[in-house]
Amino acid sequence: MEPERIYSEVVVIGAGVIGLAIAKKLSDHNRACIVLEKNKTFGEETSSRNSEVIHAGIYYPQGSLKAQLCVKGKELLYRYSNARNIPHKKVGKLIVATTSEEESELEVIQTKATENQVTDLQPLAKVDILELEPQVKATSALLSPSTGIIDAHQLMLSMTGDIEDSSNTISYQSNVINIEQTASGWQLLVENQDELVSVQCKWLINAAGLHANHLAKMYQPEAPDIHLCRGLYFSYSGRSLFHHLIYPVPEKNTVGLGIHATLDMAGQVKFGPDTEYIQKLSYQFPSNENLFDLKNHWIRAIQRYFPNLNPEKLQPSYAGIRPKLSKANETAKDFKIEGPNEHGLEGLIHLLGIESPGLTASLAIADLVFTKMELD
Repeated sequence: MEPERIYSEVVVIGAGVIGLAIAKKLSDHNRACIVLEKNKTFGEETSSRNSEVIHAGIYYPQGSLKAQLCVKGKELLYRYSNARNIPHKKVGKLIVATTSEEESELEVIQTKATENQVTDLQPLAKVDILELEPQVKATSALLSPSTGIIDAHQLMLSMTGDIEDSSNTISYQSNVINIEQTASGWQLLVENQDELVSVQCKWLINAAGLHANHLAKMYQPEAPDIHLCRGLYFSYSGRSLFHHLIYPVPEKNTVGLGIHATLDMAGQVKFGPDTEYIQKLSYQFPSNENLFDLKNHWIRAIQRYFPNLNPEKLQPSYAGIRPKLSKANETAKDFKIEGPNEHGLEGLIHLLGIESPGLTASLAIADLVFTKMELD
């Protein structure tokens, strides 16, 4: 039996926050699109397993897509969240130094932030830190007042509403198993539960997150590999002891920002993530024996800035996985967001290695993708 045939002007692969933001942008401009998602609902992977932080755009290399899209995306995300009553809060964050070497690094961080057009950082002395956060031990800090938190699920739920209100479709349990370029665009073979469906489109947008590079190799064999980098999170029971997010100065030659303290919308504290490159997709915490050693490492790291940590209140919570273009011990690589002008394939946009600050940058990424499509 021939597969059912479906046509849409645009197909977006992936219903994480990036794919949804792109489909929302298309819907806002009355473009017909279908979102194909292999899981049972939206945002089941990277988009729902992160810190839910609205980043300011401080750490990224000047001129990088991460820097530009984070700064722009932050403003768009606050504006959208206010308009749609999406739970969020501009709580601010402290980047704290505990040694003289780290104090010097704070100056480097502030310079980099200014280069990225983040001009609201405020230096804090020890007495200022104690006034804002009595539980934090630090010799100096930078306050980032524009850093915030957001309910990522409610954000994505609002985006799905925008898409569906425009009569566009999100098709769940739709796994793309083949992609071919045709004379008029693109043809996808999609496994939808137990049926095969042929989906044709003029424009194809690959926003499949952890799986985007696997799909990219179907039409561009030389597409780069991704490297899975897992980050664990620990919850901290009891009343919150912080009013801001607390970040240590990032250690040199690391792939993350250090084990930091974040808050959820209920004010509950969680710590993480750490960074560990893994070979296979797995959200499992280490076994009990390894977990004991891991937890002791976390305790030492957190107590550098939070000496009153009660280890008994620190419990395993969840894991997230970042799709990195850089290998372990390599310098972090920028987002790869390419259209026909970059890769030479008409009617195609792909987004590879979209890790943090992807959530913050999502609406700005959608704007960039729409611009690259050069639609009438």
